[in-house]
Amino acid sequence: MWERFRRFSALERPAQSLFLRAMVLLPVVAVSLQWRGFRATQAALQRFVSNSNTKNKSSNADERARLTAHMVYAAERHGLFRPTCLALSLTLWWLLERQGIESHLRVGIRKEGGKFEAHAWVERDGAALNEPEQQHHHYAAFDGALS
Repeated sequence: MWERFRRFSALERPAQSLFLRAMVLLPVVAVSLQWRGFRATQAALQRFVSNSNTKNKSSNADERARLTAHMVYAAERHGLFRPTCLALSLTLWWLLERQGIESHLRVGIRKEGGKFEAHAWVERDGAALNEPEQQHHHYAAFDGALS
């Protein structure tokens, strides 16, 4: 417990803020997906994204995107429950959009052992942000991003 607190305290303020936001948002998004479904959850999140068309295109945006993905992954690992890949991806997508960082929510499917499986991830400039093991390569992505 103390080790976790020490590691959290060692983070810079932006990382701490992203981690805490992800810790709160992950269960909220997961519950919303269960009760309201994907479209209603995404629409609710979209209402809280800035309407301005100014996206952060600087090299700092790439660094912020990586930090945000890392903090969402850390929140998932240290949280009280294990959210689905869709809840993780929606959370990451929303946090990026709130910062003005352009990203795309992607969903893919595959047939494994006679059953269909689905997977969600977030891409920025064609690279998956929340896929450390590149698991998304095993799924056929829908043609367009879900925006």
